Amino acid sequence: MIRVLLLIAVLGLAACAEREQVADFKKGKYQGKPDTPAWDNAPLAYGGKWTQGDRASWENQIKTRQLGQNEDVRISQ
Repeated sequence: MIRVLLLIAVLGLAACAEREQVADFKKGKYQGKPDTPAWDNAPLAYGGKWTQGDRASWENQIKTRQLGQNEDVRISQ
């Protein structure tokens, strides 16, 4: 019985020992993942249609998508 209580106490204390999850800050250096422009990504299979790497076609697709989400435009069609 004492062993069981001791085991529960040890496991309970181990659960409270959470480590810090913040990265160390190094002045002047970005440590995250570098971002790429949205138009450099390949379009999703079920999403919009644009040419990968072409900013103009990506912007055109975004404008078309926004028009489909605008209630005023959808009602008047």
